Amino acid sequence: MKFSVEREAMLLPLQAVIGVVERRQTMPILSNVLVTVNSSGLTITATDLEVELSATGKVDVQAPGEITIPGRKLIDIIKALPEKANIILALENERLLIRSGKSRFTLATLPASDFPVIENIEIKQKISLSQADMKTLLDKTHFSMAQQDVRYYLNGLLFELSGQQLRLVATDGHRLALAETKLADTVNTSSQVILPRKGVLELQRVLGNQGNVEIIISTNHMRITVDGVRFTSKLIDGRFPDYNRVIPQNPNRIVSAERSALRAALQRAAILSNEKYRGIRLTLKSNLLVMQAHNPEQEEAEEELEVSHSGEDMEIGFNVNYLMEALSAVDGDQVELGFTDGNSSCLIKSPGNVASRYVVMPMRL
Repeated sequence: MKFSVEREAMLLPLQAVIGVVERRQTMPILSNVLVTVNSSGLTITATDLEVELSATGKVDVQAPGEITIPGRKLIDIIKALPEKANIILALENERLLIRSGKSRFTLATLPASDFPVIENIEIKQKISLSQADMKTLLDKTHFSMAQQDVRYYLNGLLFELSGQQLRLVATDGHRLALAETKLADTVNTSSQVILPRKGVLELQRVLGNQGNVEIIISTNHMRITVDGVRFTSKLIDGRFPDYNRVIPQNPNRIVSAERSALRAALQRAAILSNEKYRGIRLTLKSNLLVMQAHNPEQEEAEEELEVSHSGEDMEIGFNVNYLMEALSAVDGDQVELGFTDGNSSCLIKSPGNVASRYVVMPMRL
């Protein structure tokens, strides 16, 4: 294997895939990237056995071949070379030689045959939508995913396809985020799949704002190709909870407020909340919302905000971080908070918009 390439043409595909290469691996080969060179050009592939990323680039091929190379070391070397430098990479005696100007590097390699590549997947469903829409759906929901929960099916994001609708749902058992969009085509059969947390975060990195993205779903995988990068992820084998049961259907107390003012008030009150539990008490009065926080040092914060509310007075406690993250994801200048009573969840959404909704469970204070 031997090829020459301009620094930037090598760096771009490397940067696209390096996110899945963990620094510490149980299997040494997972620290490596698979470099394949043939008449089509350069392909670099990285995997952690859950998510696989593959990116292409143009190179001048002298001898085709494939080998695996330590990913982090390779990208550090390429980054450190001068801009627009010409680089020659050649495989000699199971070592990769990298030459550029007066710089020389020799890297250890492992056989390409040992690299665990996800082969062609069986297509069960295929949908297309704009990259911008896909990115928006992920941005509006990903923060509510669980982290390392024993209920493994919560450590990911639900993709639900039905008719002409794609809906994404995330929950960690304490809050829930839902966002949906209309598809150009109708899907024949409804389905639910769960994309794992790492897959969601890598997909957010890969997506841009221009052009369309095609999503292929099989029994065990999801594959997306966008701008020369192919993303493949295993799916979580589990059943997502019935999220419709936790979304308040007709809350009888509706509070309307200016979104940025409410978020800023919560942010100020949160400074003196308990660092561990992040609890904040909301008191609803006639056209007034009072926010109170205190901590074990007996310090207190109180904020008052004029809102539109005409129901009975009520007190309720929440994790302030959950409220602020939901408010950040809501579109528009105004926000609606729906309450039933002091022990029930709060529904947060933009007035007249049901395409994205947020539920936060109350906490005892």
